[in-house]
Amino acid sequence: MLIKKIVVGPLESNCYLAGDENTKEIFVIDPGGDYKSIKSVIDKYSLKPKAVINTHGHGDHIGANEEFGIPVWIYRLDADFLIDSSKNLSGAFGFFLKTKSASRLLEDGDILNIGKYSLEVIHTPGHTPGSICLKAVGVIFTGDTLFCQGIGRTDFAYGSEKDIINSIKEKLFTLDDGYIIYPGHGPSSTIGDEKLNNSFIR
Repeated sequence: MLIKKIVVGPLESNCYLAGDENTKEIFVIDPGGDYKSIKSVIDKYSLKPKAVINTHGHGDHIGANEEFGIPVWIYRLDADFLIDSSKNLSGAFGFFLKTKSASRLLEDGDILNIGKYSLEVIHTPGHTPGSICLKAVGVIFTGDTLFCQGIGRTDFAYGSEKDIINSIKEKLFTLDDGYIIYPGHGPSSTIGDEKLNNSFIR
């Protein structure tokens, strides 16, 4: 699978371009800002964006949603975050972000096809009610659920520490240790490394 990471926005969110290296079809995962930087990578490799997928609805992950002119997909429980600057936390930073409504509301277990590859939607509530991870063969995009030696914040409105710990233990740590995690912020890691070294998971 073709995977390109672009760090975007003031909170240094990871935007991923993920898809088929042969057909050049990709999903744009979490375009939190810096549209021009993302577009320059798309143009450099002649990629063909099919849809934007948000792992959750916070402002630092949805900022450039509309600029690609393609469908936006998000889990149904975070749908309102796209159009509510209070829920998506942008209001707290003074820029009151609202994007267009999603064209598809995702569900747990949905299979999202891109060329010869596919991503499975795994609902992992905790950081937000509708947080998801996206699993392919050997890799998983974990959004703000699981980081390298960290987890997503749960002290915001709609967060739940209990839920995020359960999501990680029951849905992510059941994967093979060799799975590479591509998180919403910071460097990549593996499931095995996080089982051993992530002090937030007891």
